[in-house]
Amino acid sequence: MGRDIEDSSSRPVSQPASRPPPPVSWLSLPHKGQLAIITSVRVVDFYQVASLQAFMFHQLQSFNPAAPDSEISFQTGVLQGVFTLAQIFTGVIWGRVADAPWGGRKFVLLIGLIGTGVSCVGIAFSTSFAAAVVWRFLGGAVNGTVGAARTTLAETVDKKYHSRAFLLLPLAFNIANIFGPILGGLLADPVAAYPTLFGPHSFFGGQHGVPWLIKYPYAMANLLSALLLFMDAAWVFLGLRETQQGLKYNRDRGLELAETIKYWARSVMFRRFGYTSLNQVDGAGPGTAVDQDLTENFAMNQLQSQPPPLLRKSSSETISTTRPSTRVVLSTPNVLLVLLTVAIFDFQMGGFASLWLVFLSSSRRDPTDSINLPFHFTGGLAFPPSTLGFAMAILGFLGIVLQILLYPRVNARYGLLKSTRWSLLVFPLAYFLAPYLSLLVRSVNLDAVAADANSNTSPSAALWFGITLVLLLQVGARTFALPGTILLINNSAPHPSMLGTVHGLGASTSSAFRTIGPIITGYWYGVGLHQGMVGFGWWALSLVSVVGCLCSFWAKDGSTIPF
Repeated sequence: MGRDIEDSSSRPVSQPASRPPPPVSWLSLPHKGQLAIITSVRVVDFYQVASLQAFMFHQLQSFNPAAPDSEISFQTGVLQGVFTLAQIFTGVIWGRVADAPWGGRKFVLLIGLIGTGVSCVGIAFSTSFAAAVVWRFLGGAVNGTVGAARTTLAETVDKKYHSRAFLLLPLAFNIANIFGPILGGLLADPVAAYPTLFGPHSFFGGQHGVPWLIKYPYAMANLLSALLLFMDAAWVFLGLRETQQGLKYNRDRGLELAETIKYWARSVMFRRFGYTSLNQVDGAGPGTAVDQDLTENFAMNQLQSQPPPLLRKSSSETISTTRPSTRVVLSTPNVLLVLLTVAIFDFQMGGFASLWLVFLSSSRRDPTDSINLPFHFTGGLAFPPSTLGFAMAILGFLGIVLQILLYPRVNARYGLLKSTRWSLLVFPLAYFLAPYLSLLVRSVNLDAVAADANSNTSPSAALWFGITLVLLLQVGARTFALPGTILLINNSAPHPSMLGTVHGLGASTSSAFRTIGPIITGYWYGVGLHQGMVGFGWWALSLVSVVGCLCSFWAKDGSTIPF
């Protein structure tokens, strides 16, 4: 028995297998308040774009009512493209400002929000296409929020949380795509939409109606965008912490003002409810010892909540001798294939946004026009701004559902590369089917359409089903392709030291092709209208997206150069 005890004691004890760390969830994300502020920046920035799209066609048409739909479609593409065109030239500049010791991420975000808000005010009171283009270009030139928000998000949480935290950015896009078109469409031309409130002999209008809304019928929707941008700029100023390594521990006037406001709010509440503990600090205010203690405690908590500063390395330590040059990046086939895939993807994203807006707004087909299927037919859907807003909001609804329910499971099962490749194959089908929606308009009310080709009768259930089907295909593909292309760019860097260069090339490529996409597809759409083929622009975009599919099947996930 003693031998058995000895043998059992000498037998190695099996250790329990180590469990993998639990997956990152929404609840496990740290710094939720900071993440909420960063997400709000992208929400309001996307909102002003989505809101303008709901009535852009009609506002441009109000500048020149005699202009044909083909000319307005081209102007719509230009007005969409100039915003990103300006970002091509200023994106790198704002990136340098964000890294500069006198600038910072927070500074760039504030300039972007305030400047874009001012441009929305300018568009609100524009009376010509040229004026709207100038204001839109200036709005894009001062808007460096995309890169600054992404950088701030990456620096706010550790890398292990990035997979979950970066999903907040497309979530912000989908939220804006819901509320932007709806509110923008409802507030467009309020005198005509709500005559009992703003028209002649109305509640607000008096005898002749609200004069400034009659002169500027689309000002109210633009001013709401400006107001949201200004309000978010105030929230960023008061609540967002600087994340740049050289500035994160410097004095922040915005955070100090926020603490002062909190101090006075607490003082008012305590005095209102009769707390005697404030008698000791009666008369204390900003600048007194009590206020300084509160500010110092807040600053101490802020420092403790941040990771310790990185040790500075000498230039000889930070620059590896094996670092490739920029020429190596540009001569790497996989980098070029990934950039080409991204270029075509962003081209069709900009092109689809422009075509969808123009197609929903264009005049319906004249009943006397002939239909020669499968390609020769014309006519848009002629949605008013309010209906158009709801139609465009479907993009946001579907995006949120697919992103939350479908994307994590499919991406985890099939991987990044396969998910991206197969999603790109769906785009050509969505674009090919889209123009055939105009044929469903005939079933709405044939007599009304025959009397007035621009009649705004209610869309039928069949038409709404067709719209939902097309958007389900397009948004479903975009849900997987958008994060997939970003990660492919990140993983294609030949060397870690060239990651910034590759991302810079990717950002420039995206801005460039999102600029030319609306312009070229708007031109294609106008050419198709002259030829009696409303689907010409759609089918051309479908062929372009096929090229993007082919490029993705040659691209690789990862660097092809060992260093």
